[in-house]
Amino acid sequence: MLPPLATATVTAPARPAGGRASGLVEAEFLAVDVETNGRAGDDCELTEVGAVLMGGGELHERFESLVRPAAALARGIQRFTGITQAMADGAPPPEEVLPRVAEMLRGRVLVAHSASFDVGALRRAFRRIDVPWPEPPVLCTIAMSRRFAPLATRRSLAEVAAAVGVDPEGAHRALVDAETCARVFCALFPRMCAEAATVDEAVAVLAPRRRTRGRRTRGRAAGTPGDARPTRAVDEVRPRTRDERPDLSALPDDPGVYVFRDERGRPLYVGKSVSVRSRARSHFCRPAGWTGHAEVVDYRPTRSELGALVLENRLIKEWRPRGNVVGKRADGFVFLRARLEAPYPVLEVTPEPASGRAVNVGPLRGRAAAVELADQLSSLFGLRHCGRTMRRRDFPSAYGQMGRCLSPCLGDLDPNLYRRRLDEALGLFEEGGGSGAALIEHLESLMSGAAAERRYERAEVLRRRLDRVRGVLDRLGGLLEATHARSRLVLARHPTKQPLLDAFWVVAGRVVDWGPLPDDVGSLVRRTEAALARRPGDPRVIRPEEVDEIRIVAAWTATHGPPQLALGDQVDVAELAEFVAAASD
Repeated sequence: MLPPLATATVTAPARPAGGRASGLVEAEFLAVDVETNGRAGDDCELTEVGAVLMGGGELHERFESLVRPAAALARGIQRFTGITQAMADGAPPPEEVLPRVAEMLRGRVLVAHSASFDVGALRRAFRRIDVPWPEPPVLCTIAMSRRFAPLATRRSLAEVAAAVGVDPEGAHRALVDAETCARVFCALFPRMCAEAATVDEAVAVLAPRRRTRGRRTRGRAAGTPGDARPTRAVDEVRPRTRDERPDLSALPDDPGVYVFRDERGRPLYVGKSVSVRSRARSHFCRPAGWTGHAEVVDYRPTRSELGALVLENRLIKEWRPRGNVVGKRADGFVFLRARLEAPYPVLEVTPEPASGRAVNVGPLRGRAAAVELADQLSSLFGLRHCGRTMRRRDFPSAYGQMGRCLSPCLGDLDPNLYRRRLDEALGLFEEGGGSGAALIEHLESLMSGAAAERRYERAEVLRRRLDRVRGVLDRLGGLLEATHARSRLVLARHPTKQPLLDAFWVVAGRVVDWGPLPDDVGSLVRRTEAALARRPGDPRVIRPEEVDEIRIVAAWTATHGPPQLALGDQVDVAELAEFVAAASD
């Protein structure tokens, strides 16, 4: 065993007794780095441990030791770390090294670069020799660099060190990397003290935050809304035995949402399924990082898949469980949208509806056909084709020269004229119907007018455009209607128990009320009237938090075609009763 290297004569300060609640300035920190055999999961073994004790923003003691692995080292990992097989064979076993590491960690804060890797490797090693993990608070210098050194665009230890003025003396040996990590920590320590007074606050400040929609990322740990939960390194992923799993026997074989919680009742993962029991069990066949902390599961039943989708989306936004990640959409739908806040809006095709003041048409099945529809509309009404950024031009673009664009890029166009053209184009999808009939009728009217004026070439051009648009509409699946155009009552069935229905009152594209279909017509009428009273003042204005739910409801109804009843300003009681009776049969 290599002896500890005490390179500083300064006596380390006494350990604080308070742990997480202790003052940040008075706390002791242990920068740790490990080298491994390069294997994954339970095959990962330590080959070296390095640690540097810090306190008061200064380095104090250093510790270094090789660790003997059970399996032979691959040649590639020997070249990468410089630890040869002979060095590993002569190293002390984990039973001699890890108790010393545990003693050093007690009462101190663990600091590491990419802490989840180092802590995960240490946890596995501690578990193999049945030594309890001391559960220290964990601070990651990568998280610190993101927070306090944002100009360091690369997050490797050497890059971060260079960004904060630290000159590394080497790499890929445990003590060298631990000392570099310690110096990076000390360089950023004053900035962290400006935002956190205690260790607990420092952990919360560095906790990962939820990122924007569309980027794949691990969700932030959270309990109830506003709960600033400290981050912990995730345990290694391993299957849990039946005795270790939460009791799933009470879960129903029905649609709904299930919630896995930890020992303190904080949500770890929110999921939905048409069979809650089967789906909840499947998480333990291929466990994720959060499954090792799941102690209890509860559920909220719904009568339909759509109810489960809506409830799941709302609970994830409210709780932000760490097990839920923003995944890639796979329903194949797109939306034709226009952001009305721009001076000269453009028609664009994207997978998501737009938030803010906007018009969203869809969902549409088939991106290529939707793009062609947007191009046909832009040419027909003289709208811009050049994307969101409009570059000032001295001469019209090719579309402008062909008369297919009003050329606002020349700087002499009245914005009101452009907006009237845009409103005319979007109005074709706000009248209701959802089949594109208004667009066909508009083209037929233009063609008839050109023929009446004996502009036969123009009429022929419009005839060819009409044929082309009809083909595009035939290829498009989904709903050719603005999402806010109709208020409607949607009934979604139970997947197996057909008499059971969920009712959704969709007003201006939003689900303003939903739940089990009322048993009597009087209750249904009252809830319908209350839902219509919640219509927003400007239905075109969509809050960012509403976008996901609008997409979920629109895509589900386009795919499943459930019974729907258009709702006007006044409730027709007879029509409502007839609709429910027909849907319940």
